[in-house]
Amino acid sequence: MTVPVFRFAPSPNGYLHLGHAYSALLNQKMARDVGGRLLLRMEDIDRDRCSPELEAAMLEDLRWLGMTWEGPVRRQSEHFPVYREALERLTAMGLVYPAFMTRGEVKRTTEASEQGIEGWPRDPDGALLYPPGDRHLSDVEQARRIADGGEPYALRLDNDRALDTIQGTLSWEEDIPRHGIVEARPQDWGDVVIARKDIPTSYHLSVVIDDALQGVTHVVRGKDLFHSTSVHRLLQHLLGIDPPIYHHHELILDHDGEKLSKSRKDTSLRELRHAGTTRQQIVDMVGL
Repeated sequence: MTVPVFRFAPSPNGYLHLGHAYSALLNQKMARDVGGRLLLRMEDIDRDRCSPELEAAMLEDLRWLGMTWEGPVRRQSEHFPVYREALERLTAMGLVYPAFMTRGEVKRTTEASEQGIEGWPRDPDGALLYPPGDRHLSDVEQARRIADGGEPYALRLDNDRALDTIQGTLSWEEDIPRHGIVEARPQDWGDVVIARKDIPTSYHLSVVIDDALQGVTHVVRGKDLFHSTSVHRLLQHLLGIDPPIYHHHELILDHDGEKLSKSRKDTSLRELRHAGTTRQQIVDMVGL
């Protein structure tokens, strides 16, 4: 019988807040309830914003919360060759192309289109879908612009070609009763970024590879990532990876009904802890 494997995977680009505490403790509770294992992963591919100091602070806060996990912490920054190999597989399938447009150029291009920026399709997060122009550049032109070295670029997945590899539909199992089997809609995301000029991966690619290599069977994360699962199912399909079971939990919101955010410097666990808040009070605050 397969032992269920869960994981908590924060990014060390700020201090943990109550939303992280809820997700971490929920992962631990669900793993214990089914006799499963719990792993810890640091999603630190953004080396400009992530730091060892912030990781150390996270580990300290998690231990204070009473979190325990198996084995060494997996750090994505230590596994770039693994992601590069997956990227090369997708490239060999003709599914990856360099995209040179900046956000400003995307905005100007969509404004000038027949649909106009108001009618241009957007992804589930509200971002404008990437225009198709770069997808049709010749190999020679792509190579020339990359060799020049002066332009930033990202590597994007050719969504249309990727969708052509699917027979039938993609879906995933959502273990919250009101969802059940959910049909994936990767077509809603357009040509997503799967690597950067100087980083051979993106969140979407690395999370899929890591979950597979770590044997994760249950992905428990916030519902803000619910729609992203469609992208992950597409990548799993392309790379021959069996999907885990997903559980997208409710978010801890602030007084204005917005999700808590490290970038907005919402009150951190460290601040609460230093102000005298106890672990049990944190557990009560997040409803566990």
